Amino acid sequence: MRPVIGVMPLVDEDKDSLWMLPGYLNGVLEAGGIPVIFPLINDVDIIRQMVSSVQGVLLTGGHDVNPALYGEEPIPECVKSNPERDFMERIILDLALQNDIPVLGICRGIQFLNVFLGGTLYQDLPTQHPSKIEHHQMPPYSKTIHRVKIKSDCGLSELLDVKSFKVNSYRHQAIKDLADDLKVMAVSEDKIIEAVEMPGKKFVWAVQWHPEFSYRRDERNKKIFEEFVRHCSELI
Repeated sequence: MRPVIGVMPLVDEDKDSLWMLPGYLNGVLEAGGIPVIFPLINDVDIIRQMVSSVQGVLLTGGHDVNPALYGEEPIPECVKSNPERDFMERIILDLALQNDIPVLGICRGIQFLNVFLGGTLYQDLPTQHPSKIEHHQMPPYSKTIHRVKIKSDCGLSELLDVKSFKVNSYRHQAIKDLADDLKVMAVSEDKIIEAVEMPGKKFVWAVQWHPEFSYRRDERNKKIFEEFVRHCSELI
């Protein structure tokens, strides 16, 4: 039996559509899970039933997190948020953490996890954290663009057994103030938090880079998907 992983949809308001990058689904599938894309809804009872039917949750990239959720007014560089997705992910995370369901966050996923737990974000890195490090690369997105340093004594260090490696990067926001319940697993060369875990939970990890673009060419990113799915399998 394979674990079923609920995947947050990507949203395109201009086309009034939900969509998905295949790397999110294939990364889970090739790691041994069955990915299922959630609908975008605000019915709490339905969301509760959906979460109860999966063994893991994958929080994908996408819209900026609404700054109101961390007590700030949006700056001009803050791109449009999606209230429906913000609402739905708050309910999903609350249920997942209450029931110790494994969670993997990617890009927006690490940002939303941090905000949900009480942290804040840089609304726009070029404006609020200028750096020579490129965090918003051009295609191909599977190409590595900067290095991250892995902290000792963390899940990522134990899994990968490396002190640093190069990652891709496609974002303009990032964690500013870390939530108290999270622990840093990796940082970039310009001190941006790149990966976190939530101690005391079965598996709550999130990364700022995009393993869904690079897992087929980089064994380390493949291992992240595999570790996530392995923990999800324990709930079958």
